[in-house]
Amino acid sequence: MFGICNLAMIPLRFEPSDKSEIVSQVLFGEHFEILEQLKQWSYIRMQYDDYEGWIDSKQLQPISESSFKQLSSEAIILNSDLIEYVTAPNNLLIPIPLGSSLAFINHNEINIANFDFEGIKTSGEKAKSNLINTAFMYLNAPYLWGGKTPFGIDCSGFTQMVYKLNGYKLLRDASQQSTQGEALSFIEESEPGDLAFFDNDEGSITHVGIIMADNYIIHASGKVRIDRLDHLGIYNAEINKHTHKLRVIKKII
Repeated sequence: MFGICNLAMIPLRFEPSDKSEIVSQVLFGEHFEILEQLKQWSYIRMQYDDYEGWIDSKQLQPISESSFKQLSSEAIILNSDLIEYVTAPNNLLIPIPLGSSLAFINHNEINIANFDFEGIKTSGEKAKSNLINTAFMYLNAPYLWGGKTPFGIDCSGFTQMVYKLNGYKLLRDASQQSTQGEALSFIEESEPGDLAFFDNDEGSITHVGIIMADNYIIHASGKVRIDRLDHLGIYNAEINKHTHKLRVIKKII
């Protein structure tokens, strides 16, 4: 069984309960495999990054296996504006966030609600230098555990969406993203767009941000913000202390 999100965004939960922790979000147009179904809940695996969790079965549109495979094989097309609108029947406008998937709109057998989109789209790989410009679109977005949009985002959701909008695939969690790319020995070797990872006292990677020029970093902590980066980690000048301990720098592109 397979499905697609035809709402602006829906929560992906750790357990099949409205009270359960939100581990991620499914944005408009993202498709997935349904692995298990209960009376009200569906356990899904996202096609893009294989992330799994529970969604409310009322918040999905079933699609065929052939439609799932077709979407999976096609180029990813995304909304590239902070917020845009799709037109539904009766000229009803539905807001969709930055990074929503739009490829399915071209397929009548999937686009049964006859959604139409006239906004700005992006597709394909962009220059590495464009990553920071994309990251600025999320600046001051509030931190939200499991979030993936400018209205609430977590640290790895931020890095994943910035890379996705530029045509590059990252896994969902910071610990997963840290397994990707080439490790660099020194900050001085890094370029704007590389990723810096940070660990906790137990040595587990719990945070990630995007390196900028001149030893700055943009990351989601309280909000998407810009701080200093040195060999110890992230230095917050507002509170005059380091807030995250540097573990490794990775070059993805």
